[in-house]
Amino acid sequence: MKIEDPRVQLPTHDVTNQASPFIDVNLYESDPALVDAIEREASPWLTERCARLGERAGSAEMQAWGHLANANPPVFKPFDRYGHRTDVVEFHPHYHDLMRTAMDFEIHSCAWKEERSGHVGMAAMEYLFGQAEAGVVCPITMTYAAVPSLEIQPEVADEYLPKLVDGSYDPSFQHVANKRGATFGMAMTEKQGGSDVRANSTRAAAIGAGGPGGEYLLTGHKWFCSAPMSDAFLTLANAPGGLSCFLVPRFRPDDSQNPLYIQRLKDKLGNKSNASSEIEYNNTWARLIGEEGAGVRTIIEMVRHTRLCCVAGSSALIRQSFAQALNHTQGRAAFGKLLIDQPLMRNVLADLALESEASMQIMFRVARAFDRQKEDESEAAFARLCVTIAKYWVCKRTPRAVYEAMECHGGAGYVEESPLPRLLREAPLNSIWEGSGNVMCLDVLRAMQREPECVEAVMNELLKTRGAHDLYDAALGRIRAELSDTDHVQLRARSLTELLAVTMQSSLMLQHAPAPVATAFVESRLGAHRGHEYGTLPAGAALDLIISRASNR
Repeated sequence: MKIEDPRVQLPTHDVTNQASPFIDVNLYESDPALVDAIEREASPWLTERCARLGERAGSAEMQAWGHLANANPPVFKPFDRYGHRTDVVEFHPHYHDLMRTAMDFEIHSCAWKEERSGHVGMAAMEYLFGQAEAGVVCPITMTYAAVPSLEIQPEVADEYLPKLVDGSYDPSFQHVANKRGATFGMAMTEKQGGSDVRANSTRAAAIGAGGPGGEYLLTGHKWFCSAPMSDAFLTLANAPGGLSCFLVPRFRPDDSQNPLYIQRLKDKLGNKSNASSEIEYNNTWARLIGEEGAGVRTIIEMVRHTRLCCVAGSSALIRQSFAQALNHTQGRAAFGKLLIDQPLMRNVLADLALESEASMQIMFRVARAFDRQKEDESEAAFARLCVTIAKYWVCKRTPRAVYEAMECHGGAGYVEESPLPRLLREAPLNSIWEGSGNVMCLDVLRAMQREPECVEAVMNELLKTRGAHDLYDAALGRIRAELSDTDHVQLRARSLTELLAVTMQSSLMLQHAPAPVATAFVESRLGAHRGHEYGTLPAGAALDLIISRASNR
């Protein structure tokens, strides 16, 4: 939050040697690697919109919105003053400002509206928006990701997609038909099963004939429901034909409130501005999406798209924490020099810059595959596997990178006036959301075993840069050896997924970053010190170039 004309001359001392707040900075224009990536897309709409969003997200006003929406988290109001059950969640006004901004920029819908670079645009704008506030990105992500699952049931899609894709933000609590726009949530997890959704106990009974698009009543619970004030949710329940996917709206067709009962809001480590909840279904009206028994196959399309958003959101946290660290070290001196001019600090900053760019590069490559998947089978295969690889690795790296950026601030980064505590609390979320690290790695193995074309597509991408660096070629050899070794494959799933992720990042850096920058990444991530602490780049690394590419300063 910006305080105009703070006093720097106090009765006992003068306030000196302090960095200026990192606000009123265009987060797009100050990120040269991002600018390069957007220019590669050659989509004027995206360049213009990212430039505007970068300015907006970096503004003092929007940064303050994020702070205040987290400092004043949502409040659950189960009853009104007369004792009537209402099941509403009240948000701070700046939460609504943030939601309105996100939807005005069409972060949730550009992937379905733009003929070119739609998914790239979504990822790029989540990357920028998430640097101001991550909590709002959850309902925006759910709304974006619901589209491919809804499209499986055309008559349901016809009812909801116009409100979702073409609508504007409307927080009013009423039937979606009466609203200017719609948002979506997701409710899969149950307390007895967690990631094992086939252990779900929620039951679905058909009203009449049932079947695809038909009406059902659900009874059961969900231990985790994302964005409970959304207009509708995709959820899983056991129908007579097996585990199935349903759309659950907040209001029934007759305009009465659907009996979806919020039990409590989750008291989470971070992500405070966003309401997450436990809910119960008690003869709750729903419509079947797809066939009975095809629930996982139906909702996995939503899940797969959320994984891309997890990569974008985690990349945003890495980028913002690095930018905060860079800003602090440029304005703070110690031992006779600015922190940024201290050799070891430059090493740490350069290493964080490499981590940030590599995360962003794999985000863009996966998003580009999503844009091409309908007309290119190899890109579809690449997207199916690489989005899970990227989700595992980028999200797993985020907490460590954010912590290192906090340490660059010293004690000033540990107090709540700094944005770093909020970033650090947010950092583990995307790795845990939807499926923790082990689940992602087992999904990687499953895709490799069931869809060998996915492995071929990923390997073809990696082979594009064969010969660019000896360490890179050695990594390709290790991947081939790992893929041919069928012993203890589950035990090795994490090491294989990590190797694929870091090698993919290295390939993309070799393709798109200046040679000295790419070399520093390859040698630090694929060399003998892979898995290193930040700040251990070798003496010959091009620290100045790495930092300038990451900061435009």
